[in-house]
Amino acid sequence: MGDNPGVTAAGVTLADHDTMRAWVVRRPGPIDEAPLALATLPVPAPGAGQVRLAVRCCGVCRTDLHLAEGDLAPHHPGQTPGHEVVGVVEALGPGAGRFALGDRVGVPWLGGTDGNCRYCRSGRENLCLRPVFTGWDVAGGYAEHCVADEAFCYPLPAGLSDEQVAPLLCAGIIGYRALKVSGVQPGGRLAIYGFGGSAHLTAQIALGLGMRVHVLTRDEASARLAEHLGVDSVAGPAELPPEPVDGAILFAPAGELVAPALAGLDRGGTLAVAGIWLSDIERIRYTEQLFNERVLRSVTANTRRDGEEFLRLAERYGVTATTHQYPFTEADRALADLKHGRFDGAAVLRMI
Repeated sequence: MGDNPGVTAAGVTLADHDTMRAWVVRRPGPIDEAPLALATLPVPAPGAGQVRLAVRCCGVCRTDLHLAEGDLAPHHPGQTPGHEVVGVVEALGPGAGRFALGDRVGVPWLGGTDGNCRYCRSGRENLCLRPVFTGWDVAGGYAEHCVADEAFCYPLPAGLSDEQVAPLLCAGIIGYRALKVSGVQPGGRLAIYGFGGSAHLTAQIALGLGMRVHVLTRDEASARLAEHLGVDSVAGPAELPPEPVDGAILFAPAGELVAPALAGLDRGGTLAVAGIWLSDIERIRYTEQLFNERVLRSVTANTRRDGEEFLRLAERYGVTATTHQYPFTEADRALADLKHGRFDGAAVLRMI
């Protein structure tokens, strides 16, 4: 039964002609011009080492917006976005055995690596030369069913609901990697620029680790959320933190914030840019903003170890995602609301 890709957890055989609803990037462009379309596609069969999930919900990430609008060129026509996928295993491909039918698992952004390049061999699989990304290289979770490599899925903490855990699978994990890259140690001083889905999760980990956290955001709702979470200060994005910081994370996709963020660093501090896309960086004055061994670093994907560490810390510190539910049929509205800053925290598509 386990090797039959047509057998579900409910014991129902799926015929080859069975179909599902899925959102696809029809033609990349401004989100208000409807680049996404709701399509009817065949239910995918899991291949070797893969599982198929009945999707229960999927987080809405800014990377999905970049894909829909063409900031990230789709790797395949008609791609289905979504890489914060929570679902139940309903079918196992040949050789798959890590999970059992009926298990609740999460599918993240990093969907596969070659395992053999110099980066994978040195423990840096986030820099793999031939990576696979969910919702970019392979179909993602804006669908009723999806398949994923079982080796890159996560078992999910039982204490977190589907809606709560979905944003952790990318926004949380990549924010945690950015926190590691920033070099801020427990008890240190951290500045966060932008305060959306990823930042509000990262701030909770930082606070749990005893860091002083200063948030710089232009959005009033996000500022109120930051204050509610107990950060040490909130100010506008062009201002300096109230004290020099050991490290900073830039979540906002705004290159014009790089220079002021560097200026807020203490000597030897690191600015980590957490987004996959950033507008052009404006002029940096070396002596004023980069001298004294300040560091500017990008953050590229994450390793599975990052994800495992983050999920453990999230459970330990009781990280809570501020979420806003959207019906599956309104994925396009969720992305438009993300683009225009109509909610704080994170959006989640509900399938059931």
